[in-house]
Amino acid sequence: MNVHTQISDYLAAQPERKRGDMQTLHAMMLRLMPDCRLWFLDGKDESGRTVSNPNIGYGRFTMAYADGRTREFYQIGLSANTTGISVYIMGLDDRTYLAETYGGALGKATVTGYCIKFGTLRNIDLSVLEAAIRDGIARTST
Repeated sequence: MNVHTQISDYLAAQPERKRGDMQTLHAMMLRLMPDCRLWFLDGKDESGRTVSNPNIGYGRFTMAYADGRTREFYQIGLSANTTGISVYIMGLDDRTYLAETYGGALGKATVTGYCIKFGTLRNIDLSVLEAAIRDGIARTST
């Protein structure tokens, strides 16, 4: 199954309210990164055990680990979770940057080092979320 079909199936499987929000965010990501690499991670490890929620990824950058290893990964991730939606902005070195820069203006969201988590789009300022995503893209683009 190709990545576009996996993403479509994943979005279609979401409850109605969450599906609309996820589709809005997916469309925004395709507008912001029209030629990006798309990823779909089903949340399972090599043995088939569930280790995370499934997620859609956009773009690519090289993650560097402390031991010197590297791996290719997405720049921005989108995932449904039990209480709402998570947007992952990968590759930020400063773990306080997102919260300090965007946390206060986002609305009803929890912001960690690389994750913005919220219940529904109506609870946040979408333009601030888009600004945070654009910032993350710019910081991790080569």
